[in-house]
Amino acid sequence: MFPIRDHNPSGRTPYVTFALIAVNVCVFLGYWLTLPGEMALGRFFFAWGLVPARIGFGEGYETFVTSMFLHGGWMHLLGNMLFLFIFGDNLEDEMGHVRFLLFYLMSGLAAAGLQFAADPVSMIPMVGASGAIAGVMGGYLLLFPRAKVDVLVIFIVFFRIFPIPAWIMLGLWFGFQVFNGAMTPSDVGGVAYWAHAGGFVAGLVLCLPLWLRRGGPGFWSRTQGVPPHPDAQYRIVRTSVPPVRRGGATSNNRPRSGPGSGPWR
Repeated sequence: MFPIRDHNPSGRTPYVTFALIAVNVCVFLGYWLTLPGEMALGRFFFAWGLVPARIGFGEGYETFVTSMFLHGGWMHLLGNMLFLFIFGDNLEDEMGHVRFLLFYLMSGLAAAGLQFAADPVSMIPMVGASGAIAGVMGGYLLLFPRAKVDVLVIFIVFFRIFPIPAWIMLGLWFGFQVFNGAMTPSDVGGVAYWAHAGGFVAGLVLCLPLWLRRGGPGFWSRTQGVPPHPDAQYRIVRTSVPPVRRGGATSNNRPRSGPGSGPWR
């Protein structure tokens, strides 16, 4: 189960969100396409990813920041950028460009800090923007709990898109992180669950002053818990590709096409 889009376009261009996506993609391509093999990639991650044991020895503090812009593979990158694209624009719209950038970085630092505290002797590098993006998700939950998010649910061969309130999707996501973090040893699984949980909580806390300035519960009453813009409307549209029919519908056995003859997609 994962989100594919929300129904809440922002009121202005989210330049910082787009810039963060571009930086993450460019950094990933810069090392993924140039390092000669797995060993070189491992050394690179050890040097620039967050290794808790190095922090414990008093070195590598810069990796609290650099680790936020590294990813372990294509799916890791694409998944994180999808989440940032869905939830980042509305938060940037409310905060403004500079405040949103600071919020993003502070959420990422808090996420890395909790992951370090959870296992300070680990030698496994932590990489990824997940912690910072979890902060964006936490802020989104506080400001827009009833915003509609389209979630793709896949169960074996069954799949379907459901529009659900953000508080359900984000609440379930956070619950999974806490549960998995408690049940999974830090050196197993390859996912920094506590970084996700820490970033999410940090995002909630960092967004509290903005929410209170907007009126707290009164802000929810005025906005109905959704961004203050008209919902995006997604509907099935028709395609101009003609249908292929059985038999000789025409003298040359080609399908007919014309206005309104296309199938639904």
